[in-house]
Amino acid sequence: MITGGSSGIGAALAVALVREGMNVVIAARRRAQLEMTAERVRQAGGNVLSMVCDVTQREEAEELIHRAAREFGTIDVLVNNAGRGHLASVEDTTDGVIASMFAVNVYALWYTTRPALAYMKHQGSGHIINVASIAGKLGFAFNSAYVAAKHACVGFTHALRLELAETGIHASVVCPAGVATEWATATEGGPMLKLFSEAGPLVEQLAAARGTRLPPIESLKTAEAVAEKIVECVRHPVAEVYTHAGSEEFLRLAAERWELAEHGQIAAALAERSVYERLRPRLPHPQAPPKGRPPLT
Repeated sequence: MITGGSSGIGAALAVALVREGMNVVIAARRRAQLEMTAERVRQAGGNVLSMVCDVTQREEAEELIHRAAREFGTIDVLVNNAGRGHLASVEDTTDGVIASMFAVNVYALWYTTRPALAYMKHQGSGHIINVASIAGKLGFAFNSAYVAAKHACVGFTHALRLELAETGIHASVVCPAGVATEWATATEGGPMLKLFSEAGPLVEQLAAARGTRLPPIESLKTAEAVAEKIVECVRHPVAEVYTHAGSEEFLRLAAERWELAEHGQIAAALAERSVYERLRPRLPHPQAPPKGRPPLT
């Protein structure tokens, strides 16, 4: 069972899992893209059920799980892959964006996992895989609500692991870095891709001028490469999956010497700030900062 299965990592994973001999259920909001992915799965020789579903709606998410169980008699693996990012400074992040980021990246985890666990506990086995992000382990500028939501996803997974200890049911979290999907063009508030692409050359210049070593994390990977890492986790469950070379090592540095690791991110943050300020007037509905002196509390 894969949410966010119409494109990107979810679509690639659906094809990869049917090649492992698994029946696959894919769910997403976009009917046309969902059917295109379902056809790819069939061409790969797989058995697939596609369902249009908005996992931010509890009733729809629960029915998704129940229908999958009715169709195949069991739910062996649930991959909570649906997610979305945003582009905004903290000041420009509206209440609506915060709610949207947590609805899809956090609340939906409960909406699918709760009913899936009932089936898994009955059968005495199962695996919940939550797709978070390297942003669930580090800070990144200009998408604070997404970063906070993915940190919540990581925390949710580790809490779930402890609840499921010695039950035969596994829980894992996947933390990709950059992936060549439509994610960066579909972010709320404007395309994050524009910020990344325009800031890229400036990051290198600033790092060289400041004598700063950039984080040694592997650059963009394909959705198929990330999907293969998730398939490995299905075969051999582990707590955390890092899909990009260098990411686990950088996180280890951050755990031991946070200031040093953060120093390596400063060039990117400064470059992105410069680009963001230039883009800001053209971004949709920026939230104006408060005027005058803030009240004392």
